[in-house]
Amino acid sequence: MKEHALPHTPCITAASTVALEVQALYNIVNLIGSAVHLDTTLSSVLKVLHDTLRMERATLALVDESGRHLSIRASYGLSVEEEQRGVYGLNEGIYGQVFSTGSPFVVPDVHSEPLFLNRTGARPKIAKTTISFIGVPVLLSGVPVGVLSVDRLFGVEISFEEDVRFLTVLATLIAQFLSLNRAIRRDREQLVRENLSLKEKLHDRYHRHQIIGQSKAMQEVYWSIERVAPSGATVLLLGESGTGKELVARAVHDASPRKNEAFIKVNCAALPENLLESELFGHEKGAFTGAVVARIGRFEQADRGTIFLDEIGELPLLLQAKLLRVLQEQQFERLGSSRTQEVDVRIIAATNVSLERAVALGNFRNDLFYRLNVVPINLPPLRKRRDDIPLLLDHFLRSSNKRNEKNLRMSQEFLDFLTEYEWPGNVRELQNLVERMVILASGDILRVEDLPEYMVSPDSGRVPPALEPVLPSSAVTAAPAVPARKSLKDIEREQVESALIRNGWVQSRAARELGLTQRQLGYRMKKFDLHRPEY
Repeated sequence: MKEHALPHTPCITAASTVALEVQALYNIVNLIGSAVHLDTTLSSVLKVLHDTLRMERATLALVDESGRHLSIRASYGLSVEEEQRGVYGLNEGIYGQVFSTGSPFVVPDVHSEPLFLNRTGARPKIAKTTISFIGVPVLLSGVPVGVLSVDRLFGVEISFEEDVRFLTVLATLIAQFLSLNRAIRRDREQLVRENLSLKEKLHDRYHRHQIIGQSKAMQEVYWSIERVAPSGATVLLLGESGTGKELVARAVHDASPRKNEAFIKVNCAALPENLLESELFGHEKGAFTGAVVARIGRFEQADRGTIFLDEIGELPLLLQAKLLRVLQEQQFERLGSSRTQEVDVRIIAATNVSLERAVALGNFRNDLFYRLNVVPINLPPLRKRRDDIPLLLDHFLRSSNKRNEKNLRMSQEFLDFLTEYEWPGNVRELQNLVERMVILASGDILRVEDLPEYMVSPDSGRVPPALEPVLPSSAVTAAPAVPARKSLKDIEREQVESALIRNGWVQSRAARELGLTQRQLGYRMKKFDLHRPEY
């Protein structure tokens, strides 16, 4: 330390100085103990030096991210522009001297010290009083990480030893605060990385190949996608309407070597035969009325990529022969042309009908069926993967909420009911139902009562077989066992109540007899206000 041992100012006693330092440390420790934001807390700490100990222009300069400069991180008494100018080399000026030596440095008069750079411009060139400067290193595990400095506006008769000692203690506190803050930041970054990793794992588990599902049936579909995608084999997707065949086709394409090429979709049932041929294979100018220009077909558009032929079972027999040639030879001719076109296309076909039955009926070529059926993938209906229904409901509800700027939630009864529902329209029906309910909802929670009538009431004609009234054979000529004025709803109520009475109001047994789940039976008991009688 460059020392200037001078006597204390007579009007300031040692006892009063110690008391002020203790008060300052108390205030600083309280600030650090309740710290939330690093820079704000550091600025508040430096303000204490001014308010309690009358130290001016307190600054804390720390090594920047490059490790080559000291820059002012916090200050009190400096403007923003002055702070920004406070950048020093690690061996430059007084800051560099304190940092490189790891020792305090005192300048009794900054105007007469050549090492004092005044880079911030905060100190006037001419002052009525002498401006003294004190700088101490901020050491972390014995290694300098910054410099703490203050100005003093006292006369030449003041000693700086107590100020240096106090600032050294404060620099130690600041170093520990910085160390704690860095540890917290590292932990937070680690948590963020772990959170992202967890999200990726959850995404892989529940949104594998951009398809939502974790059920065993869907795991088998994922396995098939991953096995067939790298090859160039033709894939035939089998399953009911609405099971997500297009999503699976896209997943096969995206996981294949052709993923950067075109993925072309064609619905074979959407166009009449004459237009479908032109759509698939293209046409030359004048090939038919209205063909004013030549046009390439979907197969040419999909060259080097993948073509997805949905509802392949609806393809006319004439086009089946042309498709067979494309499969076998990768060749075809446009309508109105005799020039052969060659393409490199992977075909993924899909159908919701039995092609074997279509072959037996003569509606589908046997040889084409075997060329398409190289790798069949069966997509399960939604009723066969009930474990996925809550995931799908949550996904579609969040998406619809975002689109419609709402924040709807599902009641547990609503979720349970839809989990047990048969879903004849599969995932497409579920998605459309959620969208409709979000748009029409008047409350904040979706309930069973909000569902369409056909889903919750047997009056629409969807009655479980066990609930259909069984009439005796004599009912044809005798008086009807059920009066004609009774509604189907009344009949259902009687059937449910009778089953409960026969089974001693044991719901599990009654549900089994009626062919219902316990949840479905519980809903009907609530709907018809049926309660076990008290004896």
